[in-house]
This record gives sequence, structure tokens and C-alpha cells, in this order.
Amino acid sequence: MCRNIQELFNYDPPATEEDIRAAAVQYVRKISGMNKPSKANEDAFNHAVDVIADATTDLLNSLTTKAKPKNREVEIAKRRARNAKRFGA
Repeated sequence: MCRNIQELFNYDPPATEEDIRAAAVQYVRKISGMNKPSKANEDAFNHAVDVIADATTDLLNSLTTKAKPKNREVEIAKRRARNAKRFGA
């Protein structure tokens, strides 16, 4: 699957509509093979993003866990440190 799609469940603060939509766009880009759809495919592309964003929102709202929410900033810092070590930046 696409590495750019980040985990959205069990974070404090919770995922925003923007986060969910960005993940949906990445997913549709990946499976369609289109970074930007042509005019002929634009409606289908946008409809797919809307449907996937709605399904993702429903999923996130229905999931439960007993684990403490992860801090988004701490997780981002961990990813950056891992990338710096991996790529030497």
C-alpha cells in the first residue's frame, strides 16, 4: 500500500476532515495511477475521493480501543528521526 497514507486512528488530537480527505486523495491516486485526473475523469476521481473519505470517517467513528491516544507531534518527531537516520538528512 501507499507509504504516504498515515494512520489516523487513536490520536490526540483526532484526525481532521482535512487529514481524512488527504488520505483518500492519496489512495485514489495510488489505485488509479493518476496524480491529477484528466477533465474526462475528474468527476469520477472526485466522487471516489468523497466516497472513500466518508467511509474512512465512518470507520474511524466506529472503532474503539482501550489504548491511550498517541500524541500526533511525538509520532511525527519519531518519523522524522527515523527518516534522518535512514536517509542521513
